[in-house]
Amino acid sequence: MAVPSWLERLRAARKTALVQDGKRKIHYLFEDGKEMAEEYDIKTGQLMSRKWREKNTLGGTGKWQVEVGEPTSPLLGALESELITESSSNPIFMRKDTLSSFQWRIRNLPYPKDVYSVSVEEEQRCCVIRTTNKKYYKKFSIPDLDRYHLPLDAAALSFTHANNTLIITYQKPKEILAAEEQLQKELKKIKAANSGDGDCTTQ
Repeated sequence: MAVPSWLERLRAARKTALVQDGKRKIHYLFEDGKEMAEEYDIKTGQLMSRKWREKNTLGGTGKWQVEVGEPTSPLLGALESELITESSSNPIFMRKDTLSSFQWRIRNLPYPKDVYSVSVEEEQRCCVIRTTNKKYYKKFSIPDLDRYHLPLDAAALSFTHANNTLIITYQKPKEILAAEEQLQKELKKIKAANSGDGDCTTQ
């Protein structure tokens, strides 16, 4: 059975926990040197952000790649930032999950709802956003399904549009809901340091 393999990797990882600003922050260090940092809302257990980092080809520390949460804006030098600034009207793609679903928001998409179509490409293991006016096209994967080796289900996918934002929702399969519940129980067992206590507590 494939489902426990990702859970086993999480269990085997070296974990540190920190409680700060109403969030439980968990840092994972995997055997292969990859790092994952997650933030959960303490009251709801809701995942607020997830970032990944791995060593670069020279063995140095790479940049954090955001999987869930607000995308980090690239830090440009003062001179560069004056010359190269991203247009504030460009579409901004980000993932913001709920307890029961994976959810993506694409801001700055002003077109009416009937312009969009969102579909599942099972062979390519991704979702595709298209617009009939050819103004926006995006392919994106669901890493959680890949990690648990679960198929994509078109019936789990839906979308809505409001306030210039396209909101795409994918209902979490029961296998992932069960695994997340199990993980939450384990994360709560890690004694977390409070901010100001110095180093995080490790497990």
